[in-house]
Amino acid sequence: MANTILITGASRGIGRAAALLAGRRGWSVGVNYIRDEAAAQAVVREIQRAGGKAVALHGDVAFEADVLEVFDGAVRALGPLDGVVVNAGVTAPTSRLVDMSVERMRRVFDVNVLGAYVCAREAARRLSKSRGGRGGSIVLVSSAAARLGSPDLYVDYAGSKGAIDTLTLGLSKELGPEGVRVNAVRPGLIDTDIHASGGEPDRARRLGATAPLGRPGTAHEVGEAIVWLLSDAASYASGAILDVAGGR
Repeated sequence: MANTILITGASRGIGRAAALLAGRRGWSVGVNYIRDEAAAQAVVREIQRAGGKAVALHGDVAFEADVLEVFDGAVRALGPLDGVVVNAGVTAPTSRLVDMSVERMRRVFDVNVLGAYVCAREAARRLSKSRGGRGGSIVLVSSAAARLGSPDLYVDYAGSKGAIDTLTLGLSKELGPEGVRVNAVRPGLIDTDIHASGGEPDRARRLGATAPLGRPGTAHEVGEAIVWLLSDAASYASGAILDVAGGR
């Protein structure tokens, strides 16, 4: 299954890697982005060159209207969905909670929690067999921060990803009878540009050496886990939270 999928936040990092891997399987991919249309269109072209079909879809997951348009646009361009990857997320400059503004926390929670829940809701509406869907797979992107807490760095981000773990567990039980599997990947220190948005562009490379495997992970490695969970190879996996963290 998972021949037609939508990935939020797919113009860069982990989302981009998953989209390209899906394209190499010949899948059709909705490539959601928020700012960098050129990057999203580059992903679309790479997927097409690999034999897949793709469309770039603009939208900020923090806004319900945008989410609805992204899902509707994916279906219009590609047909009914078989899988959704809820990946879009943000962080902020490293800080202790005592120094965080409400505005900062609100943006993190609006995107990472509310946005993820709305995207998961729309995926459930479109994939559930009782609503005319074909069943399928939802993969949520959490973070090792959810179990580590990220003290002195971004406990707001860590908390937002803890919500994703809980969503994975609960939604998998709701949607199992609908023919929909729900799983999560929990990346560790992955060498992507999200660290630059947190003010520490070299964080993954610097701290990756402290992981048991002795290095940071790559977006490609997380993408492989996502695509496996989407695929029929993971047909009996649901409610799983898969750590891709180098043993950390």
